[in-house]
Amino acid sequence: MIKSVLPKIISQQQDEKSITWRLFIDGSLPFFAGHFPEQAVLPGVSQLDWAVQLGCQAFGYNPSVKNVEVLKFQQLILPNTYVNLTISNNVDKAKITFQFAEEDRRFASGRIAFNAPALSD
Repeated sequence: MIKSVLPKIISQQQDEKSITWRLFIDGSLPFFAGHFPEQAVLPGVSQLDWAVQLGCQAFGYNPSVKNVEVLKFQQLILPNTYVNLTISNNVDKAKITFQFAEEDRRFASGRIAFNAPALSD
């Protein structure tokens, strides 16, 4: 099993309910190894893991996921790609919504529900 590793964060923009990270998806990340031999692609499970990790850090959730809703993978993320990850918080429902995109290209999106509300400050 590959230890959870985040991609390189280039920048971050935040408002009251959402954060957008500019990420560089380096081709040397271990997730690309063997996925797939003809053309390396970033596994969807890695994208989901990054959304959980960054969403929990940003909004104070315990990373105990209740369920994943409306998960869609629209396009492949290839090695050495820049993408924006935007995560919005719905504290009343203990859910975050995420989207990996670059300009008008959407790579993945979904909603993650957590077992407990965000931790108090």
